[in-house]
Amino acid sequence: MNITEREEKVNLAIEIAIKVGMIALVIYLSYLIAKPFMAMVVWGIIIAVGINPLVTMLEKRFGHRKKIIIAITVAVIAGLILPTYALSGKTIETSKHIIHVMEEGNITIPPPTEQVKEWPLIGKKTYTLWNNASHNLKKTLAPFSKDIKKVLTTLLSSIGGLIGTVFMFVVSMVIAAAFLIGSESAVKFYRDLSRRLMGDKGDDWAKLSTLTVRSVVNGVLGVAIIQAGFALVGMTLMGIPLAIVWAVVIMFLTIIQLPALIVIAPMIAYVFSQGSGTAEVVFTIYMLIVGASDGVLKPILMGRGVDVPMLVILIGAIGGMMLMGMIGLFLGAVIFALAYTLFGFWIAEVKEDEAVQEV
Repeated sequence: MNITEREEKVNLAIEIAIKVGMIALVIYLSYLIAKPFMAMVVWGIIIAVGINPLVTMLEKRFGHRKKIIIAITVAVIAGLILPTYALSGKTIETSKHIIHVMEEGNITIPPPTEQVKEWPLIGKKTYTLWNNASHNLKKTLAPFSKDIKKVLTTLLSSIGGLIGTVFMFVVSMVIAAAFLIGSESAVKFYRDLSRRLMGDKGDDWAKLSTLTVRSVVNGVLGVAIIQAGFALVGMTLMGIPLAIVWAVVIMFLTIIQLPALIVIAPMIAYVFSQGSGTAEVVFTIYMLIVGASDGVLKPILMGRGVDVPMLVILIGAIGGMMLMGMIGLFLGAVIFALAYTLFGFWIAEVKEDEAVQEV
C-alpha cells in the first residue's frame, strides 16, 4: 500500500466520520426539538387509529367525513374540559373550606348511624372517631391537622397536574383529527415506512400493529374510560366527596386489569352509612353494574384485535405512568403492547425461515 492509497483511505474515513457525525447531530437536535410534543403526537396517532373504524362507519351512513371528525373532536374536547373545570373548581373550593373549618372549628358534623359499627374491621374505630368529630370537630382533628393540610396541599397540586393532562389530551385530540382528515396520506406513509424497515413483511407488520393499537385502545383504555365515566356520574349524583379522584382510581384499576369493585365497594358502604333509602339501593345496583360491565364491554370493543397478556398491559401502564405521568398510563399500555406484538412477529418470522430451510 503506497502513501497515496493511505491518504485516500484516511480522507475517506474522515469524510465518513464527518457525515455520520453531522447526521447524528441533526437527529439529536431534531429529537430535542420534537421531545416536548412527542407524547402528544404519539397519543394523537393512537387515538386516530382507535376511533378510525367509528369514523368510517359514520361516514358510510351519513357521509361528510370531515364534518364527522370535527363533530367528534369538539364533543370529546367539551367532554374533557367542562367536567374538569367544574369538578376541579369544586374540589379546590371544598379543600379551602376544609382548611378554614379546621382553623375555625365552626361546623357541625352529623353523628354516625349504628350501621357504621357493623363495617368489617374498621367499624368500631370509625364510629368512635366519627362520633367524637360530631361533638367537637376541632379537638378531634387537632392531632391530624398537619397531615390533613399536607394531603390537601398535595391534592391541589394534583389538580394542577390533572389540568395539564387534560390539556395534553385536548391537543392530542386535535392532532388525531388532523391525522383522520388526511388518513389516506398518513396510511400510505406508515406502509412505506414499514416496508422500508421490515422489507417484504412491511405490509403484514403495518396491519398487525394497527390491530394491536386498536385492540388495546378499544378493549383496555376504552373500557376503563367508559367505566370511570359512568362511575363518576353515579358518585357525583350521590354527592360523594372527590368523585373525580375516585373515578380516576377506577380508571387506573381497570387499565391494569384489577376489578373496579375495589373502589366501588367502599363507596357503597359510605353511601349506606348516610342512609338506607331508595336512592342508596338504586346507587348500589347501578355501581355494581358499572363494576361488572368490563366483562361485557371488552369482548364487544376488542373486536378482532390481537390478544395481549394482562402482565404486558400492567407493566406498560404502570411503567408509562412513572415515566410520563397520567398520560403515560395510556401511552405505556399501548406502546408496550405494540413492542410485545413486534417481538412476537419477529419470533414468528424466524420460525418461518427455519421451516423453509428444513424443507
